[in-house]
Amino acid sequence: MLLENSLKKILIIDFGSQFTQLIARKVRELGVYCEIISHHKSNNIKLLHKNVSGLILSGGPLNVYQSKKVKFNKNLLNFDIPVLGICFGHQMISKELGGKVKQSKSREFGLAKVKKLRESILTKDFFTKKRK
Repeated sequence: MLLENSLKKILIIDFGSQFTQLIARKVRELGVYCEIISHHKSNNIKLLHKNVSGLILSGGPLNVYQSKKVKFNKNLLNFDIPVLGICFGHQMISKELGGKVKQSKSREFGLAKVKKLRESILTKDFFTKKRK
């Protein structure tokens, strides 16, 4: 039996992000085994039955308005494991779960400012500054 088949792991599904390798390195620096696969292989549900503890849907150059160019496997959201979406991955999760993704007036790269529009249990304490 291969060691990689017996380890609990994080599976990173790559939609073409420039940062996928950096994300994998950070996960590994935390002492967690992870594998990167192309989104083309994400239709293979057997991959998710091999000790996957969580998914990271890595970003890419597309947005949800161009999602017809990418086949997104909606079944990825039906497993009882945590899923983190980054960039395009986050947009797809939002869209598939009934959220709205609005197109910005300008493109964003790197650091972005976020402002709170209203209270939400999801962002509780997110905007409070913590002093060390």
